[in-house]
Amino acid sequence: MRKLCPNFENENGLETVLEVPIPEDMWTNIGSSGSNRWQNLRALMKAQISSSDRKLSRLSATSDNEFIALLKLVGCPLIPLQVQSHRTLTRPLQDSSIEDSTAKYIVQQYIAATGGYGALDSLKSMYAVGQVRMFGSDMSQGNDSVQNIGRAEVGGFVLWQKNPDLWHFELVVSGFKVSAGSDGKVAWNQSSCQPCHANKGPPRPLRRFFQGLDPRCTANLFQEAVWVGEKTINNEDCFLLKLDTTQQVLETQSTSNTEIIRHTTWGYFSQRTGLLIKFQDTKLVKMKPVKGKDHSFWETSIESMIEDYRYIDGINIAHGGTTIAMLYRYGNAHNHKRRIEETWRIEEVDFNICGLSMDCFLPPSDLKREQDIADCRGSCAEEKS
Repeated sequence: MRKLCPNFENENGLETVLEVPIPEDMWTNIGSSGSNRWQNLRALMKAQISSSDRKLSRLSATSDNEFIALLKLVGCPLIPLQVQSHRTLTRPLQDSSIEDSTAKYIVQQYIAATGGYGALDSLKSMYAVGQVRMFGSDMSQGNDSVQNIGRAEVGGFVLWQKNPDLWHFELVVSGFKVSAGSDGKVAWNQSSCQPCHANKGPPRPLRRFFQGLDPRCTANLFQEAVWVGEKTINNEDCFLLKLDTTQQVLETQSTSNTEIIRHTTWGYFSQRTGLLIKFQDTKLVKMKPVKGKDHSFWETSIESMIEDYRYIDGINIAHGGTTIAMLYRYGNAHNHKRRIEETWRIEEVDFNICGLSMDCFLPPSDLKREQDIADCRGSCAEEKS
């Protein structure tokens, strides 16, 4: 991964620190000469690379907005539940059903496999840098099979996290940059060519936390799950835990144009090692029409295979894996699907970062202004009442 850009104007000058580290493949593909690379790199971060340079693959998207939507779908989706990563990991097993108590026992084995209570309780913050390689498919109709087409798109990401509910994530792929974050009050996302968007409801964690990067957050998420059986994944016998999002939570995250019907999460924990080796979730959303009564439905199914666990400061962290996302749209004369595949590798990870202040998690300025206006209106309403 390349973290610094040479000073092409002055050989003895300081190098420029890249906001998001990028793979060497990406660096070599943006130009041959020094000045050309620098200009292309600046354009890349502003999503201003010419269409002739970007149209070769871009996950087979037909427009910039569609490509950004696909990047957000795979790169930085949110889990619908608020996970209290600062709360205690120990939970009583008595007065629980067999499904609940079995699930809690499986989570306890996972905690032991990733470092133990003492090590996980010591986690206050983390930092991770990784690179991704993505493939996309063309839009397929009906029950047609979906196959990857075109060349792979490469990119890099950086992730910062601090308990409780503070995190910031940036991803650069194929000349586009998407970012997401939480300041403890609201979760948001934005891209290099789209304005900032706040997500409804309380702040939620990033899905990438549960791809083996944050064992404490994963353990807290599945504390509320139930055991639903066993399954073999890649010749590995696994316990299967299931977590359904409550109707009340789904309603708080729905909007005037969308209704979230269900969101279910599964975790596959190895019976041999106790580690999480597969993370999966599905989401069904009903889109309300602007006119008429015909509704359309969007269903996303995302599954991540997690591997290459290594100990970092006593914490067992996954350093690689593959995510496959399937996007279905049906109803209202629509019936098609698309497939996106992402392979990622963690290059660097560290815990309990010194100097990680609240300033590192501030939302974009336009969203902050909206928050300040909303807080002011709320205070005025309280004073009047």
